[in-house]
Amino acid sequence: MTALRTILISLSLTLAAFAFAPSASAGDPVIDTAIAAGEVGERIDGYLGVVGTGDATIVRKVQDINNRRRSVYEQTARDNTTTIQIVAQLAGEKQIAKLEAGEFYMDDSGAWQRK
Repeated sequence: MTALRTILISLSLTLAAFAFAPSASAGDPVIDTAIAAGEVGERIDGYLGVVGTGDATIVRKVQDINNRRRSVYEQTARDNTTTIQIVAQLAGEKQIAKLEAGEFYMDDSGAWQRK
């Protein structure tokens, strides 16, 4: 139990650093506009998602951001001897908590919700 607690504390500290870092979409006006317009939202699994159907530019940018996030999650998982899925889930919860009112997120059931 002590080893698990140590891993969780370490993981929490790493994710706290991630949570205070700028959003992966910061500075990308296409994604920022799409989020504000409700075309892109945060998923509970730690990745961005396209709400409904998005144009090819938005889909490519979402995929690029998700690839960068996955890289961060992989490194965090390695550093904390845990799985990418656990890291991504915790990051997703933190990203959803940071959403502004009116922005979209995907819940555990796979349904899009407006915060």
